[in-house]
Amino acid sequence: MRVGGTGRRSLLPALLALLGTTLLLSACAAAPKKAAEPSAPLALPGGEFRFEHSARDAQAADMVRRAVENAFPRLARWGTFQEPVTLVIHPNHAALERAARRSGYDFLRAWARYEQVEVQSPRTWTRAGATQKQVDELLLHELTHSLMWQASATVSDWTKKGIPLWFSEGMASYTAGQGYRVPSLEDLSRFLHDHPQADPLARAESLYETENATVYGAAHHAFTFLMERYGERRVRGVLGAMRGGQDFTGGFLEAIGLPVDAFLRDFRRYVYLRGFKGGRLAPPPPPPRPEVRGVPGNPQLPASPAPHSPTSAPPDTTPEAPSPTS
Repeated sequence: MRVGGTGRRSLLPALLALLGTTLLLSACAAAPKKAAEPSAPLALPGGEFRFEHSARDAQAADMVRRAVENAFPRLARWGTFQEPVTLVIHPNHAALERAARRSGYDFLRAWARYEQVEVQSPRTWTRAGATQKQVDELLLHELTHSLMWQASATVSDWTKKGIPLWFSEGMASYTAGQGYRVPSLEDLSRFLHDHPQADPLARAESLYETENATVYGAAHHAFTFLMERYGERRVRGVLGAMRGGQDFTGGFLEAIGLPVDAFLRDFRRYVYLRGFKGGRLAPPPPPPRPEVRGVPGNPQLPASPAPHSPTSAPPDTTPEAPSPTS
């Protein structure tokens, strides 16, 4: 006995319903994901970030937000943020200098503290604005500073740890892969030979304004030397020892196993004697020997200046380090 008419008529409503459901699901899948509001907090596995900016800098804030996300995989090697970090985007360079309390730093694009990073709006870096890659690199550098301080101190004592410029700037430059921006080891070696009493590591602050590139280069190469010789685990140990109560001098001694000034002398000697070339300094080629009879009118070549002796030691300009705190 047949009930309810033909099979085709009875299946039609079901087929129409199935087609409608399929179309709805396809539309949902094709709909673009709504971009996050640039001012909304950003929660990542190792930290929380907040953003402050004017309406005019909404697009710049989005670039900064993406830069934070892009930085995190490389920041994670040093630990996690203990406190939320606020990134304040300033409309121009003058506003950044006021917030950073630094005047005349034309090269400055951002300034990091324990819980806050001041950023000049990327749209004002050049006439054409900044690229996302440039913002990524800058924020990775600056957030490394904030993470270093949070991993090594609390909000009440981070300015009292005595972390030297060579370590903080070197760590940030190393993490951001900025070795291509600084003078080479060969350039640094020449500087040490030409300025035997200058020390861009132990006395970086006194050279910062006149030899900015040299100071940053020395910091990058010294931190790279530290990582390659003692390893990432022990360098992280310096941060942990400071977090546990030591200052930088004591934390370095505890984690690395030698005093800071001994490390600086070791690195300075390595650069001064060009140890990065893998051996002694090559002597200069001898001057061409004059013909026995000589050539009329051909002057005698001057004697070649004596080379720097590869066995001599650089002058020790490293100041006495303070005793570590308990």
